[in-house]
Amino acid sequence: MFAKTTDNLNIYFETQGNPDAKETLVFLNGLSQTTLSWILTAPAFKDDYHIVLLDFIFQGQSDKTGDWRTFDQHALDVISVLDALKIEKATIIGLSYGSLVAQHFGVNHGNRISKLILTSTFAHKTPYYEAIELSWWRALEFGGYNLMLDIMLPSVLSENYFAKPLIPIDMMKQARQEANDDKQALFKLMRATKERGDYRPFLQKINNPTLVIQGEKDMLFPVHMASEVAKAIPHAQFEVIANAGHTLNLEAVPQLCHLIKEFIS
Repeated sequence: MFAKTTDNLNIYFETQGNPDAKETLVFLNGLSQTTLSWILTAPAFKDDYHIVLLDFIFQGQSDKTGDWRTFDQHALDVISVLDALKIEKATIIGLSYGSLVAQHFGVNHGNRISKLILTSTFAHKTPYYEAIELSWWRALEFGGYNLMLDIMLPSVLSENYFAKPLIPIDMMKQARQEANDDKQALFKLMRATKERGDYRPFLQKINNPTLVIQGEKDMLFPVHMASEVAKAIPHAQFEVIANAGHTLNLEAVPQLCHLIKEFIS
């Protein structure tokens, strides 16, 4: 299904779970993920919750035209989906890139949130992160997504996952490459992070109950970066999943689902 954004683009969404449930969960994708990325996570909530999955503009089945979008604009796009579904409030769950959208959603649209869950998140950049960001940008520029993905994977998956992959690495690469064949769309997505300044001062405006979840072995956003997010949001709860890397909806599914269920129930 598609909803119209405020600038008349088509944003793809799908619903799952219990349509009669009192609570709606909205899952927001990582940078080069799509709605399929929640295939291991969403089933844990399907009996008790109404579930909304969506592809940001420039992702998956959503439109890829137009100029790059800020995270404030992405948050407005999520509002467009909620309005199309006539959902007044929802629990917003964002992973990585999606967690940044969720932060801006919390700052700008707190009245539309029941609870806020930020996973694999950050609000400020470090020189180490900027070096990784540059390497991804250069890889996409000169080698396309295939090269970018080769460089990305050691940053977003832990050593433990490479030793015992739930989904074989080659199979994962093929699926990701098929979903990210538009190089310019990825540049537009990445521009939002590239242009984003230190967002920690803004996070103090979030008044919703908030849970921050981070993987202990996250190389892209180390635990101390996520800790800064939790410190900036009043009364936020902070949890670290042992031995897990960045992509928690792939390599730490039981632990992630347990923490989310415990928090929202």
